[in-house]
Order: sequence, then C-alpha cells, then structure tokens
Amino acid sequence: MQINRLVHPGFWFGKTKVEDALKLARLGVGGFCFYGGTRKQVAELTCALRAQSPLPKILISADYEDGLGRWLPDAELLPSNLALGAANNTDLAFEKGILTARQAKSLGVDWVFAPVLDLADCPQNPIVNTRSFGADPQLVTRLARAFINGLAKGGALNSIKHFPGHGNTSTDSHMAMPTVSSSAEHLQTHELYPFKELLPLADSVMVGHLLVPALDNNSPASLSAKIIGGLLKTQLGYKGCVVTDALSMKALGNEKQAALASFKAGAHILLVPEKPFELLEFLHQVMLDKTLLDEAEQQQEMLCRRAGFISAPTAEDAFQETDFAERAAKQALVCQGPRVTLCPGQKVQVIEVGNDENLSSEPFIQTLRQGGISLAKPGEKADVLVVLCWRRYQAFKGKIALDPSEINKVQTELKNYPAHILITLANPWAARQLNSQSTLFTFSPAPSFQRAAAKCLLGKFEPTGRLPIAL
Repeated sequence: MQINRLVHPGFWFGKTKVEDALKLARLGVGGFCFYGGTRKQVAELTCALRAQSPLPKILISADYEDGLGRWLPDAELLPSNLALGAANNTDLAFEKGILTARQAKSLGVDWVFAPVLDLADCPQNPIVNTRSFGADPQLVTRLARAFINGLAKGGALNSIKHFPGHGNTSTDSHMAMPTVSSSAEHLQTHELYPFKELLPLADSVMVGHLLVPALDNNSPASLSAKIIGGLLKTQLGYKGCVVTDALSMKALGNEKQAALASFKAGAHILLVPEKPFELLEFLHQVMLDKTLLDEAEQQQEMLCRRAGFISAPTAEDAFQETDFAERAAKQALVCQGPRVTLCPGQKVQVIEVGNDENLSSEPFIQTLRQGGISLAKPGEKADVLVVLCWRRYQAFKGKIALDPSEINKVQTELKNYPAHILITLANPWAARQLNSQSTLFTFSPAPSFQRAAAKCLLGKFEPTGRLPIAL
C-alpha cells in the first residue's frame, strides 16, 4: 500500500489553500474530509481533486449529520437526531438518511460521517447534545438503524461514531481529553449497546478521542490497541474499516505520535491531521507494519467499491424541495407545562438568548405575523412573553450552558410576564436553567422547526413528541 493513502486531510472552504489540497491529491492521499463551502464549490473541488489523484478512486467525506445544511449555506438544515428521537419515528430517520445521501452523492461526497450513536445522557456534554437520538440505547439503535438504511438506499457510506461512546462526559474532545467514567458493566448495557447492534451495518467505525479507564487506563480509545484491536475487532468481531476522529482535535497532543499509535492500534485511516504534509513525511520515516498497511489498503479498496456501487443523482434531482422537515417538525415538538396559545390581535414580546451564531428568527416571527400576532418593540409591554433560546453544540466552544447574565436577563423578564413561554430551539437542558412555567422544545433551529413552533403557539396543531432525554 502507498503510505500516503492512510491520510485523509481536511479541507475548509475559505481557509485551506486549493493548491495545497491539489498537491496532496497528487501525492496519493486516500481522500479528503470537507468542511463548509457551497454546493457549487463542493462539486467543483471533488472533481478537481479526483482528476489530480493517481489513485483510481479517492473518498470524499463530510460530517453531514443534520443534512448538508449544517455546513452548506445553500442547502437545507435537516432535523437533528434528537428531534427524530422526540418524534420516535423510524420512517423519518430513514428519510433523513436518503435525503442526506442523495444530496451528498450529487456533489461527489461518498461518505457521510454519521450517525452519532453517543447517548444524550449528560446535560453538561457540550458536543453531543442534539447530535444524539436520545438517552435510551434502544431508541438510539432503532433510529440509527433506520438512518443507516436510508444512507445505503441513497448510495452513501456511513460511519458510526464515536466508539466506544462520547455521551457520558462533560468535555469537548476538540479542546481537551474527555474521560468516560462509566463502569465496564454500564458500558456494556448503555454506551456500547448501539455499536454492538449496528456493527453489521457499519461501513466504518469512527473511534473517539476518549479516555475510558474501564477499558484502558493509559491510552485514549483512538490510540488504544485494547479498545480498537481488542474490544472492537476481537471481542465484537468487527471486520470493517476503522477511522480516527479528526487528528487536529486538541485532545491528543503530539499529532505525529498520536497518528502512529492509532495506526499501530488498528486504525485504517488517519483523518484530518492539522499538518498533513508533515505527517506524510513522518510516516515515511518510521517503520510501518506491512501487515497493517495491507489491511488498511484492503479496507479502503472495499469502501471505494461500495461508494461506486450506486450512481449519483443530479444535483437538480437531489435538491428538489420536499416537505420532509415540516412533517418531522410537526411530530417532534414537545410541550412541557401549561399549553400557551396565542390569539389573533395579541401582542407578543420576543427576547432571544444564546444566539452565538446570529441565526435569524425571521421564520418564527413571520409565521406569528401571518397568524395575526403583532410584535412589541424592546421594552414595550405586551400580552405574552416568548423567550427564544438558541444555544446549541459547537465544536471548540467547550460549553453549552447559558451564561449567568443570560439567565438573569430571562428570569427578570419572566417575573414581568405571568403569560410566557420558553422555546428551546436546540439544547433542551437550557430549560432547567431558566425555570419557565411552560416550555416548547424543538431540538432544532431550522426554519421549518421555527415555523412549526409558531404554528403550535397559534393553536394550529397539538405537540405530540416526547422528550428523548431526562431533564
């Protein structure tokens, strides 16, 4: 095997130099993981990289966990996994998989790093949260299975992650090394359960940068021969491709030594190094086991064959407008506490907290106005207070809780309005911090979910979802 094929660099549109990526392609790296871009940019770069590569096929991957809209501004943001957990509908999970796969394939992206099998069982976890289907291992397994089947139907490869389970930790592995303190018994019945059930369907397993003392006291999972070679491959019998989580994440320390340790532990792909050229040079200077190299080559060849099995749809067909997100939103919304219903002619005061990404509330506001509701100006008295809480997971953020100043702002306003409702547009645990008497959970800030929240307030439908977590 060409050693360079082990490495799959990242490409950040607007940040990474295209000439560097083309040079890496000419050197024979096995693929690239994309971040950002527009539909046109992604499609053009996949073609350019493949044209430069000496390999018959390279794999283009991306973290399209909530559809392409989480990364591409001109694609729709699909329902979060936690929203699907609230809806508890495998048909919706399957449909999400198909849509994601078809859209990715139409742009030349073969491999979707999803689904997340981590459990949403730790309120302080800053990086899993709405990426999980829920806290119940069986619910997660059922919905993830449907999503995987949808991806396969749409022609994209999957990757179940983050083995052996990133849920029960309060640290973002993009910033530091998390420790999963679960006992060996708890791991078997909870964190590992979805992985054990879905390994037969996995095109690949992404191993997390996690210290799991019950499994290995010394090495994080992504570098651990006990966890990759022992648990995953031997005990659980997994015969497929093993990929590291992004090596550029700050949990690992020395990138070169981490990559080498991961390869020796049994990983077949070294994903997204911070300095890919330096890593390639280093790998050529050390003695790499030929048996492990051959195994890695076989795994990548197998992925390439699977990726080429289903032809890609045209972008025009793949991105046709659907009502999927609207249907999902209507099933996913959860109401806790007294139901608040708005009537035409009422005036509403809307305040927002946790909007780190400057997301627009226009879909929510416009839907209220269409229902005959007027919006009060800041400080103006109104009939009902609506609090929009936007806070959601973000890599390298390190926390997901609201700041004390944000909490004080909301609680001050709640005292002034006997009639009020909190709408959490992402992180559901924010409701515990704000103590609203009535909360509407959407689990997603997508425009379709904002419109559904407004229609629910207008009494257009009853929220029927159930919380897939424990508050």
